[in-house]
Amino acid sequence: MSFSFQIIGKDTSSFARLGEMTTAHGTVNTPAFMPVGTQGTVKSLLPEEIRKCGVQIILGNTYHLYLRPGHETIKKLGGLHRFMNWSYPILTDSGGFQVYSLAQLRKILPGGVMFRSHIDGSEHFLTPQKAIEVQEALDADIMMCLDDCTPYPATHDETQKSLELTLKWANLCLEAKNNSHQALFGIIQGGAYPDLRKLAARETVKLGFNGYALGGLSVGEPKILMQEITKSIAPELPADKPRYLMGVGTPEDIVFAVSCGADLFDCVIPTRSARHGLLFTNEEKIVIKNARWRESDIPLDETCDCYTCKNFSRAYLRHLYVAGEILAMILNTIHNVRYYERLMERIREALKEKRFSQFKNEFLTNKGGN
Repeated sequence: MSFSFQIIGKDTSSFARLGEMTTAHGTVNTPAFMPVGTQGTVKSLLPEEIRKCGVQIILGNTYHLYLRPGHETIKKLGGLHRFMNWSYPILTDSGGFQVYSLAQLRKILPGGVMFRSHIDGSEHFLTPQKAIEVQEALDADIMMCLDDCTPYPATHDETQKSLELTLKWANLCLEAKNNSHQALFGIIQGGAYPDLRKLAARETVKLGFNGYALGGLSVGEPKILMQEITKSIAPELPADKPRYLMGVGTPEDIVFAVSCGADLFDCVIPTRSARHGLLFTNEEKIVIKNARWRESDIPLDETCDCYTCKNFSRAYLRHLYVAGEILAMILNTIHNVRYYERLMERIREALKEKRFSQFKNEFLTNKGGN
């Protein structure tokens, strides 16, 4: 099945839209949130649990899977879907952000990035062509172009040179793509500079990708800057293609970005927070180790339908976390992932019922209870 995207509803007072994204492994209702499954797993969750949380699509990472166990191994074993027993859509990051985070272990060259593995120190050269080769071997439903993630802060000249490299690599990724059933998204860089962001959007759209992503955000810039870039650039991207805001973010960031026209999101916040005992609810953020929950017999969130909330008290969850039990990570992650997926369901329902602006205003006023 070929990749497609269609808009099935719009908000009249913002750029928010309701959509359907069809991939070789199923349809994704948008706006949608993708839990991060960096190494072929959403940490601490079985595939069945991920699906029960309402997850439609997950994110895998090219950099990590390339290094271990290797894309050729995964290909021999039937591709990433079969390897991790997930029969639904998968998007793979190109590895650009992970290489960006290895500032002391990499060197950016015109043809790609030379880097040393964080695992064993071995040297590798990640080119645009290699990024596509790896993602095609993984058989991801949606692939991302290799990009140069511009750090913050950076000068205008540094950002422009970085952008030129990203645009060059985007063209090379398109030329390297072989599999018609896999979609390829271009990435809009340009740092903190509106003129470069607009240039990036214009030139990337000219290349004709299946979808477009806003990259280089949530890398240390002030939140107001992230919001300004999202608000100004997202609506400029093609209306008939999905728009992916990479690495964002908090519940309130997501609601704001949906109003700007963003359709797809990913972030480690729900899973990483769960492992550290920070849990999202419609009332408040719960730090589960706090002594105030020691004898609390109520669920995390009485409005939540997840397995954790239907079966366990805050007191029990606190006990597990303080005792260092593995079950604490499992139950906490189930809840946080379900919270995020419920948020997306609430957003989609509000769009269907033509009340998204009211939902957004109430949510941001209360910050989603957080």
